[in-house]
Amino acid sequence: MRRIFLIIVILILISKINFAQTAPVLFSNPKLSAGFLIGYTDQIGGNVYGTISNFSYDVPLSIRFSLGYSVTDAGKPLDARRIFINDATNGTPEESGQIWDFRLDFIYPIKLFSLNKANIILGPRYSMFTGNFKFIGGNEFFDITANQWGVGTGLETHLGISPSMSFVIAAGFDYYFQSALSGHDTAYSPDGQNVNPRQGYYYDDADDAVNQPKYEFRIMGGLNFNF
Repeated sequence: MRRIFLIIVILILISKINFAQTAPVLFSNPKLSAGFLIGYTDQIGGNVYGTISNFSYDVPLSIRFSLGYSVTDAGKPLDARRIFINDATNGTPEESGQIWDFRLDFIYPIKLFSLNKANIILGPRYSMFTGNFKFIGGNEFFDITANQWGVGTGLETHLGISPSMSFVIAAGFDYYFQSALSGHDTAYSPDGQNVNPRQGYYYDDADDAVNQPKYEFRIMGGLNFNF
């Protein structure tokens, strides 16, 4: 009986040793990359990003963090002045706008035509818009700001240049949710909780006068570097 028990124990140990030697190694091998993109956003813009991939052996998913900047039209100067400041019309109007945005993207590889590497992208966005309005000769200068959450998706492909560098072509679409528009001491909110609104004006009027992000098509190109 003891011999039988000893034989069983030996066989179990041998089988475990063989399994340990032949079982696949299941662990992730994270890889880092970084890059930049420049191209058409609302007018012209660009972003820098960092990506971590291969952090899971089960799902071929990558995560990317991006910081972007773009220039844009601020909106309609005369309407913005009337809705946020006063009814004066003197001075020569000038306007300019800029957008800073933060992006978190989840990236999944797909098969797209005959491309060797193509990805679909999806994730949240956060933008910070500033529209600057000047009335030269009218002594009127003011900013209108809006901070908005959004969501975006897109496609990208990588064309190899070297083992550590590739050329990236990306196209996407972003949608931003409405948020408060603030300028001087006045703010208009989508929920109607306005602060010092000018008489007879509401959020829809401010929304029409200011060119804060609503939706955005993006076509960009740049370089990606693998580490």
